Amino acid sequence: MVGIVDYGVGNLFSLVSSFAAIGVEAKASGDPSFLLGADRLVLPGVGAFGDAARALRRSGLQEVVLEAAKKGTPLLGVCLGMQLLLEKSYEYGEHPGLGLIPGEVRPISETILPELKIPHIGWNALHFVNKPCPLFRDLREGEYVYFVHSYAGTGCGETTAAVTEYSAPLTAAVWKDNVYGCQFHPEKSGPVGLRILRAFCAKEVEGC
Repeated sequence: MVGIVDYGVGNLFSLVSSFAAIGVEAKASGDPSFLLGADRLVLPGVGAFGDAARALRRSGLQEVVLEAAKKGTPLLGVCLGMQLLLEKSYEYGEHPGLGLIPGEVRPISETILPELKIPHIGWNALHFVNKPCPLFRDLREGEYVYFVHSYAGTGCGETTAAVTEYSAPLTAAVWKDNVYGCQFHPEKSGPVGLRILRAFCAKEVEGC
């Protein structure tokens, strides 16, 4: 069973539907006992970092996510959920993250060419870096996924699993032990995204 952390921020229906499409039962819940008993957790998120971080804390689910990660439950952050895994964000001020992945969240305007549109919306290729990530075991270099973001992780070092090019490399995915993050939306990325979610549910992810 995949538990999707329901803290009032995120596209829960699309995630539940995507797991159903690959034959995996998933449930969105804000019940700590259910989430701590789930085989895997997904942390979604849309909107501004500070608002989402406050909602996660106020719901009492921040500690649930941290406890699950500490005990080795595979955890996948999606879009803003990935950003929350990092140490801090500079979106409309400075806000602390969960600190499960090293790095900071900064505006992509600091990196990309000024004439490019922000937010970055659309299909971009994945380029794998550092050690092979289990999430991408069924993907080929350069396959396309769907992005919607104005901010991205920086300084993630060897935990960076993939980047995408938007006039400059932007962090597309991170991975450390049992904690994974995708800046893109696998649930909106068609067959490629479903292969990523299927890999997240594979036995090989346990204990990585």
